[in-house]
Amino acid sequence: MQWCAKCSRTGVRDQCGILTRMGTGGNVRIDVGRSILQSADEAAAAIRALLAGRKIYALNLISSPGSGKTTLIEALLARFDGKGGVAVVEGDIETEIDADRIRRHGVQVRQINTRSSCHIQPSRLLSVLREMDLSETRLLLVENVGNLVCPAEVPLGEDARVVLLSVTEGDEKPLKYPLVFRTSDLLVITKTDLLPYVTFDVDRVRRAARAANPAVEIFEVSATTGAGMSALLDRIEALRTAKNG
Repeated sequence: MQWCAKCSRTGVRDQCGILTRMGTGGNVRIDVGRSILQSADEAAAAIRALLAGRKIYALNLISSPGSGKTTLIEALLARFDGKGGVAVVEGDIETEIDADRIRRHGVQVRQINTRSSCHIQPSRLLSVLREMDLSETRLLLVENVGNLVCPAEVPLGEDARVVLLSVTEGDEKPLKYPLVFRTSDLLVITKTDLLPYVTFDVDRVRRAARAANPAVEIFEVSATTGAGMSALLDRIEALRTAKNG
């Protein structure tokens, strides 16, 4: 099976909804008739409408594996305890390890195992949200699959996208994966307590991220020492309050 020339050229599969399949008589053109991306956009719009109707502020957390998404969620759960309901959706290829970790905080959490998909599909998220009791929820946290590529291409109807970059990953990431930095509202540089032990130029990351997205807000944090966490959590609380009233 081969994707059409347009999809192969742009690197975005399903862009046009057309693929070709090798048969005994050569290539056979098959018109799927409806772009998968169009379907994803419709699901994202439905999520956005669902959340807006309930005054729920949603964050879509994206990063490479191990950058600190679950740790940031746990910090948010501690901050917003008693200040409005929080719901969490965990995305992973397999297991409920992170969901089990979040359940210990006593909040509503659902796991999405994507199996072979490298990101959460909007339709899957929409189905999960429709099954959840969101009557008391004011903050929705979606932890996407650990990946800087696929999740950047697929909006989930979120209010804000947060990209995390740990100092152990390398300071060239905004240059190598510009889309996720271009489309994120917040950049969180994590594990800053390890800076003395790694080669990581924070200023280089800031310059590259701002070149991709001049409006991105940048925070430097350490979950181990707590440095920078208050400023980040204050900003998220302000964004949530602005929507929720």
